[in-house]
Amino acid sequence: MGKVVSALSMSLDGFVADEHGGVGELFGWYQNGDVEIPSADPRWTFHVTEASARFLRPAVSGAVGALICGRRLFERTDGWKGRHPAGCPIFVVSHTLPAGWPRDDLPVSFYPDAIAALDAAQTVAGERVVAVSTPTLTRQYLDAGLLDEITVSLIPVLLGEGISFFGGLTIAPIRLDGPEVIDGSGVTHLTYRVIR
Repeated sequence: MGKVVSALSMSLDGFVADEHGGVGELFGWYQNGDVEIPSADPRWTFHVTEASARFLRPAVSGAVGALICGRRLFERTDGWKGRHPAGCPIFVVSHTLPAGWPRDDLPVSFYPDAIAALDAAQTVAGERVVAVSTPTLTRQYLDAGLLDEITVSLIPVLLGEGISFFGGLTIAPIRLDGPEVIDGSGVTHLTYRVIR
């Protein structure tokens, strides 16, 4: 199986969104450079610095085989209209189905619990990465010993309050190895391996 990786943009004070779920302060790096990175969905093209391009290219060029998210993110993004920029199947952890879903014509499936979603995602991804894109699921997989890497795109902003990336871990300390550092403009990409 491929690696299970959580990758989120985070403020310097540890938040992945503001208190209303907004990420505007954290996503500026996707459009702050001259290097054009097309995604698997033609609606999304990123313009990043060369450093951030080295970080972003693998995610949008086939390295990610499946993406797991929660219901809140799925609804906030309108389900990416069924096509995530990484071009991979989407696995949504939700106890109920949103209106109009599932749809046979789009690679989106729903699971009532995080472990079932991960099992299904790993089967589909094979040797490719399973990306985890919400803090709640990241914490659940960390607590269960199922996460291989954490990538933090650290943004030089203090939000003061919001949705915490790592608050509420049940099992701590969790030790990490690294980081591998890519220093972009307005962002520092930090990749840590989870030590088990």
